[in-house]
Amino acid sequence: MLRLRSWVTLGFGLLAVAVSLGCGSGSPPITPEGWVNATQHPLVAQYHVDAVGTANVWVEFGTDTSYGRQTSMVMAPNGYPNPVNVLVAGMKPNTTYHMRAHAEYTAGNSWTDSDHIFKTGSLPAKNALALKVTRPANLKVAQSGVELLDVLALGTNNLEGAVADLDGNIIWYYDLGSTDLWPFPIKPLPNGNMLLNVSDHELREIDLTGNVVSDMSVNDLNDRLRSAGFFTLPNGSLHHDLAILPNGHFILLGNMTKTFTDLPGYPGNIDVVGDVLIDLDPAWNPVWVWSSFDHLDVNRHLMGLPDWTHANAVIYSPADGNLMVSMRHQSWVVKIDYADGRGTGDVLWRLGNQGDFSISGGDPSQWFYAQHYPRLEEQNGLQMRLSVFDNGNLRMDDVGDQCTGNYPNCYSRAVVVDVDEANKIAAVRWQDKPGFYSPWGGSIGLLENGDVEFDMTALFGTTPASRILEVTQTETPETVWQMDISGGNAYRAYRIPSLYPGVVWH
Repeated sequence: MLRLRSWVTLGFGLLAVAVSLGCGSGSPPITPEGWVNATQHPLVAQYHVDAVGTANVWVEFGTDTSYGRQTSMVMAPNGYPNPVNVLVAGMKPNTTYHMRAHAEYTAGNSWTDSDHIFKTGSLPAKNALALKVTRPANLKVAQSGVELLDVLALGTNNLEGAVADLDGNIIWYYDLGSTDLWPFPIKPLPNGNMLLNVSDHELREIDLTGNVVSDMSVNDLNDRLRSAGFFTLPNGSLHHDLAILPNGHFILLGNMTKTFTDLPGYPGNIDVVGDVLIDLDPAWNPVWVWSSFDHLDVNRHLMGLPDWTHANAVIYSPADGNLMVSMRHQSWVVKIDYADGRGTGDVLWRLGNQGDFSISGGDPSQWFYAQHYPRLEEQNGLQMRLSVFDNGNLRMDDVGDQCTGNYPNCYSRAVVVDVDEANKIAAVRWQDKPGFYSPWGGSIGLLENGDVEFDMTALFGTTPASRILEVTQTETPETVWQMDISGGNAYRAYRIPSLYPGVVWH
C-alpha cells in the first residue's frame, strides 16, 4: 500500500498534515497524520487518520473546498498510535473530490487536516440502469437526502442495490456480481453498514465498500432454528422485507410450505405457501418465531393457492412492542402479539376489507388492495397513521364489483390512513391517484417537509419501467420531484437522509 506523507505529492495528490497537539504537561508534541487511499469500490475512499488520543474523527468532502457533505463520526481509541479509518462514500463517478478529516478530542482540543484530493472511478461498464430526474412543478425544494433504490433487473448486468442523489446520479451501489442475484430488500443499519437479503436465501451485512461483515444462509438459519427447537424452512426462503428493531434484533420475513388434503376447490394434496416471522437477537440467533398457519384461515385466499398470504412488509410498533405484517394476498395488514419477544403470536386485528375495522363512509373501494410497504408514520396510544402503497389488484368498487384488467378499472394510488385501534375505524386522510396501474411492488413514506414520496414499480403500458414521485400532501397533489427509471423495476425506492447514520445531506 502506498502511503504518502506531507512532503510527497503523487498519484491522487494524497497529503498528510502535521499539526502539533500537546499530550499533557511536559509531554513532547505529537503530530497527527491523515492520508487517503482508494478501496475496492470505485466510489468509496478510505481516509486513514492517526489521531493521537481519544477522539471522534469525521471527514467532510465535496467537489470543491467548500466541501458540503460529511461522514458520521468514528471513535479513535486512546493511545499511540491510534489509527482510525473512515470510509468516505456518496460521490459521483469519474469526479474529483476534495476532502479533509477532523478530530475532536475528549480533552476539548481539535485538529483539522489539510485538503486531500480523491478521484472516483467509473460505474461498472456492464450497467445500463438509467435514471432521469425532473422537477415538474418548481413549487418548492424537494426533501433533502438521497434515494435508496432496490431494483429488480434479473437477467441483466444492471445495478440493483444503489443510492442516487436527487439529480439522478448514482453515488453508491452494491454489485452482487451475478445476473441471478438481487437484494430483497436492502436497508441501512444503525452502525452505517447495509443489511440485505440476497435472492431469498442469504442474510448479509456489508460495509460501504461491499465487504461482507456477516452472513448467514437459509441452511445456516435452519440449523440455528433446529437447535433452538423451532420449526425450520426446508423448502422455504427469506423474502421481501426485514425489520430492524431498536434493541438490535431483526425480524425476518420468510415462508414455508404445508401440505393440505381436499381443501375446498383444491381436491387432493396441495403444498400451501404461508409466511413466517423469525426474531434474531444481535448475535443472529433465533429467539421467537411465528407462523401464519397457526393463526389464519388457509381457506381465505384472495389470489388462489398455493401462494396463500404473500407478505411483503414487517413493521414494528414501538407503543406496544408488537408487529404489523402486510399480507398482499389477503389485502390485510395484520397486527401480531409480539410484545418485544414475549408475545403469544395471536392476531390482534386485521386491517382491510373483510377484516376487523370499518372504513369511514362505508365505501369498500377506499380500502387498500394487494398493498405494498405500509409504513407507520405516527402513533399516539391507540391512534396511528399509516402510509400505504395501494396497488389495487382485486379492488372492490362502491357497489361491490371487483376490478379486472387495467386502468381505469384497476388503478394504483398512494394513501395515508388514520387508524383508531380502540373503535376499530379506519379513515382515508389523503390520497393521490397518479393515473397509472402498478400491479406489483411499490413503496411510500411521508417526508419531513410534509410531502409524500411513493414508488410505482411497474407501470403498465408506459415507459420507463418505474416512476418515483414526491408530491405535496394537498387535496390536489402537485409533483415536486420525479425520478423515472429504465433498465429495471424499482421494487422499492425511498428517501434516506444520507449514507451515514445521524447525518443529513442537503
